[in-house]
Amino acid sequence: MEATLFWIGCGLGVYGVVLRQIFKKESCIRAKIVPVLLHLLFMAAVGALVGFVFSASTDLHGPSPRWPIFGTLVGLMWGAIQMLMNKSDPTASTSLLAGDLEWVETSFSAILLASVIMYAVLQAFKIPSGSMEDTLLIGDHLFVNKFIYGIRVPFTDKRVFKLRDVKRGEVVVFEAPMDAIVSRDERERGVKKDFIKRAVALAGDVVEVKNKQLYVNGQPQMDSHPVYKDHYNIYPAAKLGLPASDYQRFWQTGQFAELRREQIGDNFGPICFIFFFPSFCFSKSLRLREKSRRLL
Repeated sequence: MEATLFWIGCGLGVYGVVLRQIFKKESCIRAKIVPVLLHLLFMAAVGALVGFVFSASTDLHGPSPRWPIFGTLVGLMWGAIQMLMNKSDPTASTSLLAGDLEWVETSFSAILLASVIMYAVLQAFKIPSGSMEDTLLIGDHLFVNKFIYGIRVPFTDKRVFKLRDVKRGEVVVFEAPMDAIVSRDERERGVKKDFIKRAVALAGDVVEVKNKQLYVNGQPQMDSHPVYKDHYNIYPAAKLGLPASDYQRFWQTGQFAELRREQIGDNFGPICFIFFFPSFCFSKSLRLREKSRRLL
């Protein structure tokens, strides 16, 4: 979302430069078609931005194209209505463009600043599924710290200004690997997702689940966070007939996603936990939220 806002801000900046150049050329202002087209373009862009923000804040699975498209159409209609209402005024198009320029100059820096904050400092998320119940519920809103594990250099996997590494027990947000977690259909469509999970192991740890009990490096983990919806049913380990190397490879490439939960949910592994770099940290706010919920 922050990348989209950044490019929207850049687009507004370019639009503002174009408007300023047009105002310097009287021939362009006198040609009524130019101000009309520019005003309609601006209103369509505003409608698309409003639709995008609305979709991002309400849709559990992230922004969808239908609201920006709807916003674009509404913006075009409203811009056309404005032009028709002021049809008799010869200076109407110039006045509308002047208003557009004022809005562009006001919103340009604000949108760019918001995109930078969302990219490097703080970002809001909405929980779309129940995988973290009862810690996080479907529809919960939360803020995450995006700089504690370092700021990612754009278009690379490198990070700078890292404060510390991830610790066991922390709730972290990370981008789901395309070849490991996302389903085959979503992979083909190029869907990207951010996951929020609790880090129960670190790179190099050996993880295994035996009869619903988590083991890390052979030691049982006494953690109060797991919630068992079917506490009294323990499904036996699936007889997959895989050697240890193939089992590890199947897990890393997401091939276990094709199996039913009963086959690998209560008994799984062992696998060696590979390195992943969480994008954001969410821990202190979580504890405050849990306390406030108990008080309600």
